[in-house]
Amino acid sequence: MSPNPTIPFGIGLPIVQQVPSQAQAWEAAGGSVELVQVARAADRLGFAWITCSDHVAVPASYAASMGATWYEPATTLAYLAAVTERVRLLSHVLVLPYRHPLVAAKAFATLDALSGGRAIIGTGSGHLKPEFRSLGVDHAARAAMSNEYLRALADALEHEVSTFAGRVVHWRDMMVAPRPVQRPRPPIWVGGNSAAVARRAGRYGDGWIPWQITPDEFAARAAAARAAHAESAREGDFALVAPLAAGRADDAAALLDDIGTWRARGATAFHVGFTHRSADDLVALLERFAADVVPAVQARAAREGA
Repeated sequence: MSPNPTIPFGIGLPIVQQVPSQAQAWEAAGGSVELVQVARAADRLGFAWITCSDHVAVPASYAASMGATWYEPATTLAYLAAVTERVRLLSHVLVLPYRHPLVAAKAFATLDALSGGRAIIGTGSGHLKPEFRSLGVDHAARAAMSNEYLRALADALEHEVSTFAGRVVHWRDMMVAPRPVQRPRPPIWVGGNSAAVARRAGRYGDGWIPWQITPDEFAARAAAARAAHAESAREGDFALVAPLAAGRADDAAALLDDIGTWRARGATAFHVGFTHRSADDLVALLERFAADVVPAVQARAAREGA
């Protein structure tokens, strides 16, 4: 059974980021075969998106805590676009200060064109000081850069010929092609947990996608994001994406209660994590969740008027 898009559920891909405290043992030997298997299952089962995160380079001294394996998001998502038909392709998240907005626009406009309009650009400000330093980017300026780069990225994607004048980046009469399929541009979501990030998402983005946050924290910051979005006077939907730990997806009633809790605090979509033992096992968990949980959520949402 396929999820109805009323309440979207997306998943993070295995293998593409291998943090030692979180990655499963099988992922170290996994690669393109398993990624295609999981992506195709998500596509077939109606999940809303698959994701790939971002680190350009990890200091050797940090490898024990955060791992060294971080697949490049635009490359990975483009590869999986070719073997899927419907599922959306989300960077969760692209460290925006690392890339000139024209470079980011080029990568994700190309992804959107090649995938038939399935890109979602999830962005973040980054945190790893040695990575910033190695790339020649000012870590202390990352929040201000993110604000400016979000505006610049949107301009480059929305306009066939764009001009932008900021404190960090500026250009005149530049064209980025191929053009994205989505109009006026692919959605831009902002990742991060703080109140300031939630306000940034509302002011400049089309959605907020935090992680490692409690429902009560989510509620307060979701309200701030909605208020900032309303003040921006920008049109269109604004996604509030809650993190959902589904474990083994074997207690549908408990998951329904959890989903209800997050929805009562403002969530409009969910990024779901599973405790898997292999690619085959993860596919089975996706099938269980799609069959046992999602239809009940959609039915409840329909009764409540979504």
